[in-house]
Amino acid sequence: MTTSPDSAKSSSCTCASWLPSGASLGFIVLRVWLATRAIVTGIEKFTGTKMVQKPLLDEFGNPDISGAMVEVKTKVYGLAHYHGMAPSLENSLRAEPLMPGWALTAYGYALGPLLLITGIALLLGIAPRINLFIQGIIYVTLTVGMIFLNQDAGIAWLAIHAIMVALALKWVDHNRWALCCGKK
Repeated sequence: MTTSPDSAKSSSCTCASWLPSGASLGFIVLRVWLATRAIVTGIEKFTGTKMVQKPLLDEFGNPDISGAMVEVKTKVYGLAHYHGMAPSLENSLRAEPLMPGWALTAYGYALGPLLLITGIALLLGIAPRINLFIQGIIYVTLTVGMIFLNQDAGIAWLAIHAIMVALALKWVDHNRWALCCGKK
């Protein structure tokens, strides 16, 4: 067996020796993705719609010369618009005999703030182990609701989220950017 000239070279790349390990980079990608997902989902819990008067536009995008106005439904954000769950989803879950109404009400109040708090903390690197665990529990509880409603697609999506959280928990020891509780 002959050896090629390349086999004498080192197998490690020195050009990127300043980079963290692949596991560290993998964890930061998961951490940022899960944090972004939680933050945006939490913010979306504070959306509503409002009817706004806007000028009718002609085919060139200019206001109509007659001054005609149309009502346009616009998305708005605010505390007054908070809904932990979509009304149709909440009504369907309230019809389930195994779902106590008081628990559903409490869950609805807690869901948005929990997503925001865990998402922001995870993004900033504050106690990632704890925040990932809480997010995992959130996805498990959301899965229970999807099971009650026979929403197989929703169950599958939430399973992917749970797997991502589990993988991030497995890699959390490789976290190089945490304020506390990130490393052993």
